[in-house]
Amino acid sequence: MNKRISLIALGMLSATQAMANDQAESKGFVEDSSLKVLLRNAYINRDYKDGRPDKAEWGQAAIGTFSSGFTQGTVGVGVDAFGLYALRLDGGKGRTGAQGIDFFKKGDSGNAADDLSKGGAAVKFRVSSTTLTYGDQMPVLPVLSYDNVRLLPESYTGTMITSKEIKGLELNAGRFTAESRKSAEGRDSGGLKSINVLGGSYQFTEQFKAAVYASDVEDVLKKQYVNANYVFPIDKDQSLTLDFNGYRTKLEDSYVRQSGATGDDNKIWSLAATFATGPHSFTVAHQRSTGDSNLGYAYGGYQKDQGRVGDGGNTIYLANSYWSDFNAEDERSWQVGYGLDFSTFGVPGLSYNVAYVRGDNITTSTSEGGTEREIFNQFKYVVQSGPAKDLSVKLRSSILRVAQKSSEYNVSGNEVRVFVDYPINIF
Repeated sequence: MNKRISLIALGMLSATQAMANDQAESKGFVEDSSLKVLLRNAYINRDYKDGRPDKAEWGQAAIGTFSSGFTQGTVGVGVDAFGLYALRLDGGKGRTGAQGIDFFKKGDSGNAADDLSKGGAAVKFRVSSTTLTYGDQMPVLPVLSYDNVRLLPESYTGTMITSKEIKGLELNAGRFTAESRKSAEGRDSGGLKSINVLGGSYQFTEQFKAAVYASDVEDVLKKQYVNANYVFPIDKDQSLTLDFNGYRTKLEDSYVRQSGATGDDNKIWSLAATFATGPHSFTVAHQRSTGDSNLGYAYGGYQKDQGRVGDGGNTIYLANSYWSDFNAEDERSWQVGYGLDFSTFGVPGLSYNVAYVRGDNITTSTSEGGTEREIFNQFKYVVQSGPAKDLSVKLRSSILRVAQKSSEYNVSGNEVRVFVDYPINIF
């Protein structure tokens, strides 16, 4: 796959029939630069129902990001950088250390750190509308998507090429050799050897967009992804959106032996239909997992201490992913959801979403036909004006119930999340 990425990268850089040229519009390294700081206060509480200890983490973070413009000329040069700091506020008391929360990683002593800080930088080069970036990055791709829904974000170190030479077409090729865990300091805290990514998306029409991607995590797995999204306009304020997402994953034999998996293949897909009318949206979705791997759809996590994959905590572009991902072996799940935008009712910036998902046919090493179900609720408010403009408050809860025969796969519990994000544009 390395040779394939190299050939595609050369093809991107040598394209002669470019229809776009972002570099020609460059205003300069300083003139196009920006510095932003995100202040985030985050709290997650999980009340488990199977007798295991409840978990909760609370922290305050400051996330600073700098992005320069590109120097003028045929080849533009720029720099991106970030600095992260987090302070633990929960006081410990044995409630930290939940794998799905992971604000502050536990040390060798068994205690979570009081705070953590880290930073990263990348240099970038642009020719026409093709950019090559080398260094610390936060990729957002269906097969490598960094986790930014906890206190601090993940990051990866490597090379990424992004090409937008043709209107509506985006191509990506990259290789990353280190992963920085969101709850730990250092650039290689995830145990990743390397991951190669390749693919692209194309906006065929105003209504139809599709994407195809592939990845290869060294000594772990190979993964392919496909997406098709079509929006049917019905009336001025009505539309029907169909969104299909699918993954095929093949585990390496060495990883199967290491992880104790039984089987190496998984296919999982979801199809969601969302009808929007005015401030209301109604969603129906179906998701299905097949294959012989008892891991179901494997993604994210950290190889060193979680026996997981290392391709980003958000690498699950599927409809039925809330607290549970409904991604067990052989699992089938159905969702009904509703969303409301309160702008129409005189409260701009306020939104509400609720969803009910039920999964069945779950297979574990000891049972078949297991079930789980989740009720998801979320309120979000974004300040529209004034000194606190763009400050957002997100209140989220999930009630997850897993049948006893499926307890090997998942666990019942009640979850509450409270996130307050305050983005500040320095310049």
